[in-house]
Amino acid sequence: MSISDANLYLVGFMGTGKTTVGRITAQRLGFALLDSDHEIERQRGKPVARIFAEEGEAVFRSLEREFIERGHPASCTVVACGGGLVTAPGLLELLQKKGVVICLQASIETILERTAGHSHRPLLNVENPEARLRELYAQRESVYRRAGTIILTDARPLDDIVNHVMRTYRREAADFGRAGK
Repeated sequence: MSISDANLYLVGFMGTGKTTVGRITAQRLGFALLDSDHEIERQRGKPVARIFAEEGEAVFRSLEREFIERGHPASCTVVACGGGLVTAPGLLELLQKKGVVICLQASIETILERTAGHSHRPLLNVENPEARLRELYAQRESVYRRAGTIILTDARPLDDIVNHVMRTYRREAADFGRAGK
């Protein structure tokens, strides 16, 4: 694998811009874009919200693990990971062995703004979405901080965020390639 072929894994909480940033970044790199949630939906033939409702979160998390272990190309791919994907034991470390991991981050206020009224987010389909969001964020924050370079997406033009991701990816992909991962 050449240095420039390493996969890019975008991780972070829901609503931080992983899919949006990933789409443009993949286009600029000439890579494919895969969204882990969308791929799982495609494979199962139903939306994530229905998988959660009918089969439970544990089944969904096992589908995420399967996707990371075997369900995507080993190179030339940007993967927008579901917000909880890296919280499963061992998955962050697996991503770090497979490619460059960049964490997108936004404030709770920005996330609330971006996710308001989105019924396709099963973890927020509760009586008090803001309280649930704050609880989940607190639970996951330490994992996100260990994930890799953190890029803030609050109040920044999309092009600025993508350029930051591109610079970071190029630097870290070179390190990844030299490390022979």
